[in-house]
Formats: sequence, C-alpha cells, structure tokens
Amino acid sequence: MILFEDEASLSNTATVGYAWAEKGKQPLIPMKQRQKERLTLFGSVNVIDGEVMVKMAEQGNAQTFKRYLKYLLGHFRDKKILMILDNVRYHHAKRLKSFLERFVNRLELVFLPPYSPDFNPMERVWWYMRKSITHNRACHTMKERKIAFWKLFSGFQKPNNFILDLCNITLSV
Repeated sequence: MILFEDEASLSNTATVGYAWAEKGKQPLIPMKQRQKERLTLFGSVNVIDGEVMVKMAEQGNAQTFKRYLKYLLGHFRDKKILMILDNVRYHHAKRLKSFLERFVNRLELVFLPPYSPDFNPMERVWWYMRKSITHNRACHTMKERKIAFWKLFSGFQKPNNFILDLCNITLSV
C-alpha cells in the first residue's frame, strides 16, 4: 500500500481565490462567522486506486498524528503501508518512536526532500478541496464547513479515477 500523506487546515473563514470581477473593483466575500474556528485535517491518497482517507483533529501534533496512523493501520489491517510524507516537525517526534518500532513490519515512513510540496499528490487533493468548498465561500459555523467537506469527500473514500486524474497519477504495470 503506497500512501502520500499531508495535513491541511479547515476553517469557517473563506479563503480568497480567483474570481471574475468588474475591472478595478475588488470582489467582496461576505463574512458571516461569529468567531474563527479551525481544524487540522490529516489526509492520505492511495496512489494505486485513488482512495482518500481523512481524519479531523482539533490540532496537528504528534499525538493526533499517531491517532491518524492507528486509523490507517486499522483501515488496512492486512497490508503493509509505505507512507510518503513531508518533514513537519511532529512527523519526527520522539513520542512516535516506540509506536513506529512496534509497527515496523506494517508501517514505513519515507520523508520527502524539504520544501517539495509538488512531489506530494495529497497537496492536489487539498487544493481541490479549497477550490470547491472554501475559496470565496463564507459560512456561519464550522459545522456548515464540515458538512460541505464530508459531502465532497464522501465520494473519495473509495477507489476512484477522479483523484488519480486530479493528482496526475499514472502507474504502468
């Protein structure tokens, strides 16, 4: 099992993206939220079949990353996982060492070169998510944003060609 992993933030605030507008006039995004809320998203794309696995956490740290790894080990019970990921500090945390040693036969982490997001297909999935549910779209609550997120991602949590095409993944056998 080959997975590319990455984290992203999900917020109830809108992100600004490209939009058509009258020349010289900045488009406005009505801000409706009462207070800014934010979650960390852990996500992995399976480069063999396009399946995307995601989990939400209050914040990104070694503890929540470990929880995500346990989720993946449970999801792929009888398979070895080769996970390719970036060098976020908590990916290398000492708190993970004994956990990773315990699952050395089932989970192997391979780190990308520093500052190389273009090598990680999961970055394309996050780009598509932002384009689809956060760019130029305001919402009142985090609950609204989560509903939009799961509506979009429910179709990606099974093998699919859309994600393979989005990430420009082609495997020749």
